[in-house]
Amino acid sequence: MRTRLHTCYVIDTRGMMATMLPLELPISPMLARSATAIPEGDFGYEPKWDGFRCLIVVDDGRVELASRGKKPLTRYFPELVDVARTLPARCVIDSEVVVRTGDVGHERLSWDQLTARIHPAESRVRMLAESTPAELVCFDVLALGDDDLTPRPFRERRALLESLFDGELHPSLHLTALSEDPAVARDWFERFEGAGLDGVVAKPMGEAYQQGKRALTKIKHRRTAEAVVVGYRLGTNGEGVGSLLLGLHDGDQLVRVGGIVGLPNAMRRELIDELAPLVLEEADPGLESPRSRFAGSKDTSWVPLDPQLVVEVAFDQLEGNRFRHAVSFLRWRPDRDPESCRLDQIERPISYDLAEVFATSG
Repeated sequence: MRTRLHTCYVIDTRGMMATMLPLELPISPMLARSATAIPEGDFGYEPKWDGFRCLIVVDDGRVELASRGKKPLTRYFPELVDVARTLPARCVIDSEVVVRTGDVGHERLSWDQLTARIHPAESRVRMLAESTPAELVCFDVLALGDDDLTPRPFRERRALLESLFDGELHPSLHLTALSEDPAVARDWFERFEGAGLDGVVAKPMGEAYQQGKRALTKIKHRRTAEAVVVGYRLGTNGEGVGSLLLGLHDGDQLVRVGGIVGLPNAMRRELIDELAPLVLEEADPGLESPRSRFAGSKDTSWVPLDPQLVVEVAFDQLEGNRFRHAVSFLRWRPDRDPESCRLDQIERPISYDLAEVFATSG
């Protein structure tokens, strides 16, 4: 049974460590619901950082970095422990772990380099900490000293967070930008995508921090594209199509770019029969993807198809030559030639230097 005491416990790589903080741990971060337009009213608007959500727990020199799923990130980002120690001696900060890439003046967020940091080998973790160091972008403060700040309105919490950045903090700690002007938020929505950001978040200025609740609003980029269906995976129960795998032509090569999930149940069952005439005995070797480090023991086998079907999908971002997230099915496009589904059809945002976003963040 957990009790709401000043002495709480949080797991780190060394085992259980007691903390003298005014919040019961673990903390469930406040979440956001999706919207198609930037809302207006008593909101604070922030860039939506595309990284790993991270709750920074600092207690008298001891640091724990906890993910949104309440799993420790500390092991994978050892360089951020000393970074976090420059925060007040006892605090809980809501933040995002990010990795940037590119030459000075042309930097952007890199999801690929960030996810590469999650590796089981300690030697590789240490090597990557030096070659692709991570940074922390802070956007809320939940506890400070003996004070539980979660009941206070965001306007007050933000003022306290800004005051922390008046001190001498590590240069890898950043304060996210904030504006109460929706016109500024719309400008950020357009410009900051070129630096690898994900959209805009709207936060009610007068509301408390609501753990685990979708009390925020996120507005993400949404685009459409036509892609070729190159295969499918079965559903987790072994019945019906669980996901459709997609490809796009890059020069004279067809490359895997991601997949569609969240298909309606009726469609999942129907697709097995409809796709049967297109099933191939062997996949094109060029369409094989390396096994993800996140797959674990998960079955990643798939059924290759003759690449004849074209589908229109909705997506938010393209990371390199792959859709950053799973895409949504919109409609079949029997009128489109598979050869016309090319990577260069996809609009890419105008490049924007990430350092300018950090500078805006103060």
